[in-house]
Amino acid sequence: MDGVFEGYASLFGIADLGKDVVMPGAFADSLKRRGAEAVRLLWQHDPSEPIGRWLSIEEDRRGLRVRGKLNLAVEKARDVHALIRERAVDGLSIGFRVERARAEKPTGLRRLEKLDLWEISIVTFPMLPTARVETVKGGDRRLVEKIRTAAKRLFPAEPALRPVR
Repeated sequence: MDGVFEGYASLFGIADLGKDVVMPGAFADSLKRRGAEAVRLLWQHDPSEPIGRWLSIEEDRRGLRVRGKLNLAVEKARDVHALIRERAVDGLSIGFRVERARAEKPTGLRRLEKLDLWEISIVTFPMLPTARVETVKGGDRRLVEKIRTAAKRLFPAEPALRPVR
């Protein structure tokens, strides 16, 4: 399916640039209540820029694993698809309402324990720098990098050819 991509929209136990830390299970009630189909897929958190839909949103032991499909009939989604494939944009960012959190005074961190997830956006600069698109239909980045690395080992740049005498 063209336009399908996967990645992590949030990672558990890692502080974002605003000192928020999402805890395991924070999305469970919201996902049970809404399901992936009611969470919007936006460009840069702009509600006037829906660019596709979520096929699946699940918590695993690492974080919030997502699989989405860009609607390539939409011009902005085609632009975003091209940017993701070229690795110019790959950030993911969550839009939510906090239902339960606790502040840690010594560290300044806010532990987010229960969230109402409204939307997940593809963004240029995510608040959680490690929340990224990992694969996109037509270009699995990790696989592409492995192939390039292997090719360099197998086929190193050859020295200039010398004429045979």
